[in-house]
Amino acid sequence: MPCSKDKSIYIGARKVDGVILFKAISLKGKGFVNRFKKIYREFPRKFWVVVAVSFIDRIGGTLLFPFFSLYITQKFNVGMTEAGYVLGLFAIFGMVGQFIGGGLTDKFGRRNLILFGLIFSALSTLSLGLVSTYAALIPLAMVIGLLSDVAGPAHQAMIADILPEHQRQEGFGILRVVANMSWIIGPTIGGFVANRSFLALFIIDATVSCVVAVLFYLFISETKPEPHPGQQHESIFQTFKGYGVVLRDYAFMAFLVAGMIMGAVYQQMYNSLSVYLRDVHGIQPQGYGVLLTSSAVVVILFQFTVTRLIKRRPPFLMMAFGTIFYMIGFSMFGFVSAFWLFILAVVIITIGEMIIMPVTSALAANFAPAEMRGRYMAVFGLTWMIPATVSPSAAGIILDNYDPNLLWYIGGGLCLVSTLSYYILHLILGKQKRFLAAEGETKPSSAEAVAT
Repeated sequence: MPCSKDKSIYIGARKVDGVILFKAISLKGKGFVNRFKKIYREFPRKFWVVVAVSFIDRIGGTLLFPFFSLYITQKFNVGMTEAGYVLGLFAIFGMVGQFIGGGLTDKFGRRNLILFGLIFSALSTLSLGLVSTYAALIPLAMVIGLLSDVAGPAHQAMIADILPEHQRQEGFGILRVVANMSWIIGPTIGGFVANRSFLALFIIDATVSCVVAVLFYLFISETKPEPHPGQQHESIFQTFKGYGVVLRDYAFMAFLVAGMIMGAVYQQMYNSLSVYLRDVHGIQPQGYGVLLTSSAVVVILFQFTVTRLIKRRPPFLMMAFGTIFYMIGFSMFGFVSAFWLFILAVVIITIGEMIIMPVTSALAANFAPAEMRGRYMAVFGLTWMIPATVSPSAAGIILDNYDPNLLWYIGGGLCLVSTLSYYILHLILGKQKRFLAAEGETKPSSAEAVAT
């Protein structure tokens, strides 16, 4: 079909309340900008401030994080098993920090904890870059792991505070788009910097954390909800005792277990894949950076579209569907050798990621009562922290002692188990009101308009 006078290509139509609505891709920059303005007006201003600050912070993190395993193995002349031990220590002590942070978030609020986390992040990053021996790295990992994750639940709770329930899935989708914009910048630059100086990566990341702390202090206020009338004041002991309520929420715990199984595989893309590509296929850090950049580009281009397609579908089914893409993509790493096939595998994984990440964050937020969001989000962090504790060391043992491709075959099998787990959760929990798919709307949202 030829283009119309407004330079739009019509790609389809659907009927809403008897009216046919045509979907179009606008080729005019003005129309594209106007659609983004509509999205901006739909979400609170404070949300956009958090988005902007998060973007800057993530640029610093993505410069360094993907290359940390390479840094450990290269600087200290150790194998992936030893690197896995260090990463595991970060995760073990990070779990303790998450639980402390969750209680403090519900007790004292979000803002001050986030500021503490940013300042400590700058100091700890510099110390990691300056440490000279592997033996000194061990206790350092314990301290940094404990304190650097204290602010994690506060970040998640702040987003849940700012956005109402019906906007959370799209809001988390927007955050993912912005986060992946940083992945285009960070790993690409980080790969080139890492070839010349790992220390420079740590210095840049620390500087970015300081800048973000200043911006956060100036522009973001506290978001903790006011107590309900008649709500009893909790002592600090009672606040931490509330974790028992979270742990006895068996539906929530089952959701976490399914996520941990999947997370154990997903972690390998950022912990073990860079070492595997270097040692097995001779692909240097720049090539690994290209893979991560490819993933980021896919998210930026298609996250809105994917969110639109899944927003009115059962969330637990979407989790199962997304994990199937993980199963295919991670299994491919064990079978392919051409670089373009590694890119294809990453793209397949990214499709699953675009489905899973906004949905899982929204599901976790919807499980939590407002007055317990910090603690629920702290426990939700276990879906990443426990896999981060176990999977690097397990992967290191496989890479150092067995056929390296076995890592990806096992990963594919674990993803299959996770897929079945999410499907069972759908059968058991899917009809509860808090987990029903979003109801249809009379017109497309602004986010949909941009996506389509």
